[in-house]
Amino acid sequence: MVVAMAFSFWSTAFGNGDLIPIPYTADGDDISPPLAWECDFDAVTFTLICEDPDAPGGTWVHWVAYNIPGDLRELDEGIPVDPELDNGILQGSNSWGNIGYGGPAPPSGKHRYFFTLYALEGQLHLAPGATAEELREAMTGNILGQTEFMGEYSRQ
Repeated sequence: MVVAMAFSFWSTAFGNGDLIPIPYTADGDDISPPLAWECDFDAVTFTLICEDPDAPGGTWVHWVAYNIPGDLRELDEGIPVDPELDNGILQGSNSWGNIGYGGPAPPSGKHRYFFTLYALEGQLHLAPGATAEELREAMTGNILGQTEFMGEYSRQ
């Protein structure tokens, strides 16, 4: 008998497929949204990547965070844009070349922003500032599960 493992992910600020509220965008306070998840996996760490696949030049990375402790089940609103947080979370480089979260700022039209959370069986041995590509390479063979949700945003 196969037992399905539960792994779900959401924001308490907006629902899956809903518009991302202005405070979490470049038009507002440009702060990271509050995030929460449930996970039945015995994860050692979690990794988060937020990307916009609708960007004109290809996928645009808005946030990379890794080595999120396995006992955490939420990230508060407004995570500091520091390379390393007090709880051991490391943050990588976004497509602007900055560390931490950079909110939606589509040049035109409505874009989709996918928040993907990975449950990992170990820590990633990467320095702060890693890119999403470096993160994906380092996660190879280490992923227990993944889940995602999506928000949309267009400028007024």
